[in-house]
Amino acid sequence: MTVIDVHTHMLSDRWVKLISKHGERYTVDESGGQRVIRLDGAPFLTLMDAMFDYGLRIENMDKAGVDIAIVSLTCPSVYWGGEQVSMNTARIMNDGMAEQQKVYPDRIRWFATLPWQYPRTAVAELAHACDSGAVGVFVSANVSGMALTNRKLGPVWEEIDRRGLPVLVHPTVPPGAKEMEVFEYNLVACVGFMFDTTLAISRMIFDGFFDRYSNLKIITGHGGGFLPYQAGRLDICYRTMPPCREKISRAPSTYLSQIYYDTVIFTQGALDLCLNVGGADHVLYGSDYPHNIGDMSGCLGRVNSLSNANRRKVRGRNAIRIFGL
Repeated sequence: MTVIDVHTHMLSDRWVKLISKHGERYTVDESGGQRVIRLDGAPFLTLMDAMFDYGLRIENMDKAGVDIAIVSLTCPSVYWGGEQVSMNTARIMNDGMAEQQKVYPDRIRWFATLPWQYPRTAVAELAHACDSGAVGVFVSANVSGMALTNRKLGPVWEEIDRRGLPVLVHPTVPPGAKEMEVFEYNLVACVGFMFDTTLAISRMIFDGFFDRYSNLKIITGHGGGFLPYQAGRLDICYRTMPPCREKISRAPSTYLSQIYYDTVIFTQGALDLCLNVGGADHVLYGSDYPHNIGDMSGCLGRVNSLSNANRRKVRGRNAIRIFGL
């Protein structure tokens, strides 16, 4: 049974240098012997050696029993620095991942990085990335505060929908983070990210997004945030609150069974809930390696505890189907 990790990240030293130079709100320094990216002075991303070392990645995949990694950049992606810098940085990441796929052709696939805040440029970069071998697209749950349903982003979504590409929706710092003081106790990672995903996908559902773009395959990072747990609440709001019915004509939970959920969740019960809400055909193995919460073996161990049929689907068969591997 092929094991495919759909939520796993790789960076590059050039990306770090560029965000340090051009990321207006970002700085890079050292803390406890590790480099840390800070957002407005608060710790945002700890840079691990494994984020830059594909050879080490392959070693750790072998130890965990993972066959293929579909790698992506992580937040804050390239949503900083102005159009030219954002475009150039996306090209650097895409070309770098394409090159690593050539080095490890049986082990590495990748999600395209796009300068989403510049839609025309993003569409052009998407074409280049697909020509270079990208099998999907990465996007943060908000693009520097812009909702994914913002009509400005329509041309990008239309092209992704036309191509039928899977999209990994990955959380970042949620809107209102300063007001909610989520950097205290690193609440941004504990719950802020989950809120960001939940808000983004809920907005897409109520906006009629999945009816407009019927070919989309949306993968929600971290098991869909709080969505599986709140499926019933979305439905009762739909039934009782007219604004929730302005753009959709069926229950929100029916859309939850259309999207995909990764396994970057840390209890068996949470994994079972994703299976109940999305169905076994819509859950994909993911690890969040090599972030400090990333756990290839632990996430795979919970998948391996499923029934034989569900285990085969989640470990790799679902990914093979939706990515066309």
